[in-house]
Amino acid sequence: MIGIMPANTPTPPNAAEPPKAVIKALKKVLTPLVRLLLSFQITLPYLIELLKSTYVDVADRDFKLDNKKQTDARISLLTGVHRKDTRRLRNQTDNEEEHSAAGIGSQLVANWISKPEYLDESGEPRRLAFKAKANEPDEADFEHLVQSVCKQDMRARVILDEWLRLGMASLIDDHWVELNKKAFLPDSSLDEKAFFLGMNVADHLEAASTNLRSEQPPFLERCVYYDGLSEASIQELKVMAENQGMELLQALNKKAIELKEKDQLKNTSSTLRMNTGLYFFSEPSDSDNESA
Repeated sequence: MIGIMPANTPTPPNAAEPPKAVIKALKKVLTPLVRLLLSFQITLPYLIELLKSTYVDVADRDFKLDNKKQTDARISLLTGVHRKDTRRLRNQTDNEEEHSAAGIGSQLVANWISKPEYLDESGEPRRLAFKAKANEPDEADFEHLVQSVCKQDMRARVILDEWLRLGMASLIDDHWVELNKKAFLPDSSLDEKAFFLGMNVADHLEAASTNLRSEQPPFLERCVYYDGLSEASIQELKVMAENQGMELLQALNKKAIELKEKDQLKNTSSTLRMNTGLYFFSEPSDSDNESA
């Protein structure tokens, strides 16, 4: 079965009681989230404080009235957060870093596996000199790769040392840097996994919720779902999704880099971002969510 968001989905009215279908969907979304929270000993009081902060932030940023200053009183009315807490949370300074090391690493890998100067004749990521010597041909090296992404913010040696520790790259003869296959997969570190959890789940949920609120869904959101399958069938479908999915993602990655370079040459206002992903999940049918 192929899941498709239906067109002409009406925007729910502002009623005292939220639509039952939305509440049911929210419970499904919250179930794996609460399971994740409990596995990291994140309790309800901690989550409530985080929710308060997020409610205030979203209301302050996304629910402004035209030509009117956003006030603590209005945000409190919109969110149900007490005005005293609203004032406190609005005055808090957000010290969270926007640029994660995981994000930098993914950009470096994306360039290495896509840009022609880093590929061999068969289109595979080639071994790079850490730093080109004076008597070597003038070609892109590992330092060039790092500088193309990080500018002057991060030294190539710092990146390489971390990649060697994580097993993402190998250093051969103290000169050549080779990208390991592990670099194509999510890293085993918690920071890396958490970074992509936040980015990918948030973007998928943003696309799905925007489609739900829109009469004509603006974002691609499709799925294929079946039950009554054997373990062997699940494994065959999993391998198919991994192989064909990676081919699609690598093709999109190469095209995105090509288009980005063209946009930069045109000096256009390049302020938009995109994200598309792939996942595969299976579980016993008898533990599926309750029927409608």
